[in-house]
Amino acid sequence: MDHRENNTATDPAMLFTIDKAAFGTFLAGLRRSAGFTQRELAEKLFVSDKAVSKWERGLSMPDISLLIPLSNILQVSVTELLEGRRRLQANEQDERVEALVKKALTFSEEAPVKKRDRLKKYGPFFAGIALVSAAETAAAIWLLYRTDRMALVSGILVMEILSLVFGIYFWFFMKERLPAWYDENRITTYSDGAFSLSLPGSAGFNNRNWPYMIRQLRRWSILSLLASPLQCIPTAFLPGFPSAFAFAMCFLAVYLCTLFVPLCITARKYE
Repeated sequence: MDHRENNTATDPAMLFTIDKAAFGTFLAGLRRSAGFTQRELAEKLFVSDKAVSKWERGLSMPDISLLIPLSNILQVSVTELLEGRRRLQANEQDERVEALVKKALTFSEEAPVKKRDRLKKYGPFFAGIALVSAAETAAAIWLLYRTDRMALVSGILVMEILSLVFGIYFWFFMKERLPAWYDENRITTYSDGAFSLSLPGSAGFNNRNWPYMIRQLRRWSILSLLASPLQCIPTAFLPGFPSAFAFAMCFLAVYLCTLFVPLCITARKYE
């Protein structure tokens, strides 16, 4: 019996035949031992408690991108989690299997080569837009200087920097596919490191509407880069225009509306 257990525990093929019921029972026991409710565990993983309930009942499995965080939270190896049981002793071969499993799971993240290909494909276009935007910004600053409206320069520069940062992220670093649990649950917040995007009241994020939303975000970043410097024109030529602060607030409202309104419409259209 011990001999059979060792062969199964160290055989990588075992990882491809996962017993959902055993996984769910094991997960539920680990969660209770750690003192977490289903809601508390769900919050740590940024999923719904309904998703955790489905896992524990053997109705579904977590997305592979969640397995490493889940194993860390419950203080168990990924291999043990997938096998649905604790190992009494871990040997060198078990450690190698665990390392291979974790390495395989990281392949679910977007490969660096894809990001490099994206840079080659879109880099020249985005660089050209950035240069045009820089020329527009320089012309806008000159116009504001000639019309004694230099108070607006800081606002223009802030908008341009934000648009440039967002544009770089949207075009070159934003993931082009969401984890599977976005399709299993209604999730209205997308988080990736320091970047977070929420769409309250929308259809939420999933892999049906995500490609169209990325396209919308990229278009918006280009339009905002090119349009932001043009905000100086009404202040330079219209007498009695509102103060710099009032105009900045007005432009910020338009800036955000042009981002979120089309995004919400796109999310619902391709739900």
